[in-house]
Amino acid sequence: MTMMLPELLRSAVTEAGLPLAALRRARSLSQRAVRQIAAGIRPGMTHAQATALAAATLQALEMERNWHPVAIRFGEDTLKTARDASDPARVLGEQDIFFIDIGPVWEGHEGDAGETFVVGGDPQMEDCARTVRAIWQEVSSRLCTEGLDGEALYAYATQRAQARGWRLNLGLHGHRVGDFPPAIPAAERDPGLWVLEIQIAHPTRPFGAFYKDLLIADEVADEAIC
Repeated sequence: MTMMLPELLRSAVTEAGLPLAALRRARSLSQRAVRQIAAGIRPGMTHAQATALAAATLQALEMERNWHPVAIRFGEDTLKTARDASDPARVLGEQDIFFIDIGPVWEGHEGDAGETFVVGGDPQMEDCARTVRAIWQEVSSRLCTEGLDGEALYAYATQRAQARGWRLNLGLHGHRVGDFPPAIPAAERDPGLWVLEIQIAHPTRPFGAFYKDLLIADEVADEAIC
């Protein structure tokens, strides 16, 4: 019988012997870091200045290391994925949108987090930031209840984005915690836990939004997802 996501997550945590308190802390600290970085970003800042702010914030929170480089996207750069370079000279406008994508390691555990923010009150940008999170919730709920594979999951995400009048960025995919960086030995990676990433784009205007979080069952995280 196929296991649903909550059972898979609980099994992964149990078999790997992962300390639940450390997982909760990594997730909480990453979300806190995103909020603190966002609070310091102001119109007129360049991408390079915002990236320096993010580095200082993570250092102040005593991050051990970055699992992947910090990605901060302003304006049109919010359409780019992790594989694309940001324009270091891009300046955040008075009415603009930006997102923060971090993958810090706390006490040996990756705490991926990403969220979108708006300055200046543009209604469509604000709707974009709300919608990407709503789609993430819909997709994570469907994954938890039906155990879809990656292709079916992102087909559902595409449908939900279109139903809300947005376009899903299919250049983005979820991944297991610790899948990518070659600089960290495989023995140090957290097996079995998944990060769900959703990125959407406006159908005509040059901006988008991004949201990601760990998929952790209710026995693992304070904020139940599954």
